[in-house]
Amino acid sequence: MDFPYNTVIRSEEETILTAQNFAKKIEMGNIILLNGDLGSGKTFFVKYVCKEFGIENVSSPSFTIVNEYHNKKNFIHFDFYRIKKVEELYDIGFHEYLSKENIVFIEWSNMFPDILPKRNFQIDLKFVHNTAREISIVKHA
Repeated sequence: MDFPYNTVIRSEEETILTAQNFAKKIEMGNIILLNGDLGSGKTFFVKYVCKEFGIENVSSPSFTIVNEYHNKKNFIHFDFYRIKKVEELYDIGFHEYLSKENIVFIEWSNMFPDILPKRNFQIDLKFVHNTAREISIVKHA
């Protein structure tokens, strides 16, 4: 997988394969921003990236705001969807999670772009039609 990466995925299996290939490219300290409409596959993608590292219990952090998964690596999984103002993120110590000891996923990152590190992977998922999605991944160095 080279970046920028862009493809149309037509099945869960193709999404899983894309997530597995992406997992080979990430390392500690990476920030991964995911954007797309409700139901576009953001959490599904995160689930299968984490599965490559032996983590099986990935779930949407929509109501908890942040989930942590630990194995040989530390994964932090944010969901900004229910955040009303940036101060809520500061209150939970958002910037402390952005360390070299973690790989951080942020769903709905486009809601608060000003607080995000400039070095990141940006993943956009868009519906093409009912059974297909376009996925693009850009690496910002």
